[in-house]
Amino acid sequence: MNEAVAWESVLHRDPAADDRFLYGVTTTGIYCRPSCPSRRPKRDNVAFFSSSEAAERAGFRACQRCRPNRAKSPDRAVQRARDYIDTHIADLSDERITLELLGGESGLSPYHLQRKFKEIIGLTPAQYIRARKSERLKGELKRGETVSRATFGAGYGSSSRVYGTAGAQLGMTPATYKRGGEGMHIDYAVAKTSLGTLLVGATPRGVCAVTLGDDASALEAALAEEYPAATRSRVTAPSSSLASWVEEIVAAMDGERARSDIPIDVQASAFQWKVWRELQKIPLGETRSYSEIASAIGSPKAVRAVASACASNRVAVVVPCHRAVRLDGGLGGYRWGVERKKRLLEKERVIRDEEESTS
Repeated sequence: MNEAVAWESVLHRDPAADDRFLYGVTTTGIYCRPSCPSRRPKRDNVAFFSSSEAAERAGFRACQRCRPNRAKSPDRAVQRARDYIDTHIADLSDERITLELLGGESGLSPYHLQRKFKEIIGLTPAQYIRARKSERLKGELKRGETVSRATFGAGYGSSSRVYGTAGAQLGMTPATYKRGGEGMHIDYAVAKTSLGTLLVGATPRGVCAVTLGDDASALEAALAEEYPAATRSRVTAPSSSLASWVEEIVAAMDGERARSDIPIDVQASAFQWKVWRELQKIPLGETRSYSEIASAIGSPKAVRAVASACASNRVAVVVPCHRAVRLDGGLGGYRWGVERKKRLLEKERVIRDEEESTS
């Protein structure tokens, strides 16, 4: 072992060196991984070891922070970064929760943390921070807090920060959200399909409602309940974007592949977005159990929460929650009727089988 090179790896908390050696601190009797986020010791107090067994034979005990005597798990590293964000989201601004800071907390390099965080959580650290702030902001507003109190309670450093990001996170400013969507304008179109009546509503940012039912009046009433203070206009000649989205969704209801790039403008938590993105990954003609989806997003115990996220989906087919089923293969529930869920899956399987037979 080249100890000069090893020491440089310790100084730089290099995660790539974690598989090559460990180091012990003689003044504390503790040994660590090179990437451990603990304070760096003096060089004279450091000894290097090729394995945890060698370090423990020399009388050192494992660090409780980086756990060098356990298999290195990106999942645990990402969880440490996630826990740090959740703990400090209200008292640290976006600029202060940097990748470098999170890398130090997690024991991964900023590059590896960014990649593993996106892979496991489904969002980048920056996206997760924004989503968590948005959740807190909406919660504060729903509890009746003023916009200014909710802004700072959610962890935004100033009102300009929250208004600058509100469009992307809420689809409206905080004050508008608090007033039930006042100031929003929603165009919507109604179409007859093989599965009943379809309503597609959209803001200038994207689709905000895709609902199925037996008659237009019930669907329009549901839209009014969802966005009570918004201006809603039924259009018979929809704009080119809305018309194309309606066409794509109707085609998807007949079993064709739905576009994954249809923009969605709905309010949702970071967890709901993770579930919905995972649903969009399920191939045409296939299903996944709620427990499989929970495991895929890194939350294997959150089966009920996954089912709840599926039930809260307000954009049918675009987010294909009909592909989520019970562990025993049973269809489970469906917001727009189990019979529609069954027929959607049957149509998709037919298309899949036809594609496979001709390939």
